[in-house]
Amino acid sequence: MPRTQNQLIFHSMASRPNTLAIDIEIATRLGFDGLETSGNKIKAFLDAGFTTQDLKTRLGHLFLPGIGFLIDLERQGDARRQMLREAEELCVLASAAGAKGIEAITGPLDIRIYEAGAAARYPELYRGLVDLPTDTQSELTAANLQAVADIAASHGLLVYLEALSWTPLNTMDAQLRVLDRCKGDNVRIVVDFWHAYTSGDTPERIARLDKELIYGVHLCDSLLYTGGIPNEPVLRDVPTGRGVLDLQSWVGAVKSTGYAGWWSCELFCNRQHQDNSFAVASDLKALMERLIPA
Repeated sequence: MPRTQNQLIFHSMASRPNTLAIDIEIATRLGFDGLETSGNKIKAFLDAGFTTQDLKTRLGHLFLPGIGFLIDLERQGDARRQMLREAEELCVLASAAGAKGIEAITGPLDIRIYEAGAAARYPELYRGLVDLPTDTQSELTAANLQAVADIAASHGLLVYLEALSWTPLNTMDAQLRVLDRCKGDNVRIVVDFWHAYTSGDTPERIARLDKELIYGVHLCDSLLYTGGIPNEPVLRDVPTGRGVLDLQSWVGAVKSTGYAGWWSCELFCNRQHQDNSFAVASDLKALMERLIPA
């Protein structure tokens, strides 16, 4: 029977090289409660000639809490206008799939901006708000998040924020300050174990969150982080459950808030991306069932 609480969601990043159709087949055949996928995979499916009805038929009864992702949320000027157009496009795709929300992530994505002399060495790299004071970063990011939330609301959708751990405003406290500046009631956060760990947050900090602000959880692992700018492709190249995170402690911290929503198995392990995706997903689901009782 599908869970009505603590739903186990298959994340398309666990099946990164595959198509949406394969992701749906994995989630359905293995008995996941739902699927967290990307706008790019949905768009590729529709661009291939499938209709929105085909999409909904394939998805069947799978629960789609949201789709990702709107990148570089904090963009300004002409780039801000482009970001808002991308938000509208993502909302259209989410609505077509019957998803409940969209994910917005902070930037910049490229960690080379933190190298010495990066502005001169890589003048073409997007730097976002890294050179501005923290209060200004918060103010501008919140204004953009509010604008995206207004677009999402017009589609009956929610926006969930994920601050990447190498970007400004990466901690839970910083993200909550951004949410505090938003007036809409359709803005939440997603708790991603890897981003929290590499931002310096701990299970003890997660346990103090207001459950009403948590929209979802990305259950994932990490190699040992010793400080500095987190290198995601390196640190996340590990099967979930075989890294350094005490996953039961992180899960327990979230559950101690009273949260009983969805949990998504995000995965960046290169070896597993090239392995049998059904077997990888089966192992992930078994791990999630052990960690997160219904």
